Amino acid sequence: MSDGAPLIVTRPEPGNAATVARARALGFDVHAMPLFAARPLDWTPPDAADFDALLLTSAFAARLAGPGLGALASLPAYAVGPATAEAARAAGLTVAMAGAAGAERLLDDMTSSEIARILWLCGRDRTALRVGDAMLAPLPCYAVDPVDPPPAWSALIAAPAILLAHSARAAERVAALAGTARGHLSLVAISAAVAQAAGAGWRVCAVAAEANDAAMLAQARALWHKGAK
Repeated sequence: MSDGAPLIVTRPEPGNAATVARARALGFDVHAMPLFAARPLDWTPPDAADFDALLLTSAFAARLAGPGLGALASLPAYAVGPATAEAARAAGLTVAMAGAAGAERLLDDMTSSEIARILWLCGRDRTALRVGDAMLAPLPCYAVDPVDPPPAWSALIAAPAILLAHSARAAERVAALAGTARGHLSLVAISAAVAQAAGAGWRVCAVAAEANDAAMLAQARALWHKGAK
């Protein structure tokens, strides 16, 4: 596929490099174009005794929380996705469950197990989550900030290409930066909500069958074979 449309990966590091490596192994002409960078925030851990469990919806929470995370190590951690679970274990947390179907499905599983007081280590910018009768306390410990597009960005989107959007914020930013070029660009979104955030006007806007890299790359391959190039 290296002679087809370029594949553009927009997520921040270190996830960008991981996605690029997977795509390259599959034969894509892949380009790392991170549009955001993550950084830690100052935060103070609460008393772990006030909570029943810890929710992590991004690996950044475990990677960037810093030494304060140790004060919460007694809480079972519930992680969205295998990468987040792996980062949580590497940070010294005990992962009780790694959900593969998104944050709200994981919260449903938690509340079904009578977990009522949940501490959510999250980013400064986040999507509201439905939690039912349980208490969900968001505590930002990192931020993901926009950065200038890499120098090759303008040339890459001037011709047909396939872009990956791993979050709603990424989809919104890609759409804003692409402008009218959307007409010849194809987008693969990690979820229906991310596709909605990308707006209209794309040559193709497709949703991955599952919320993970493998499914996104499979969808990108399908677009390439259908001629979205």
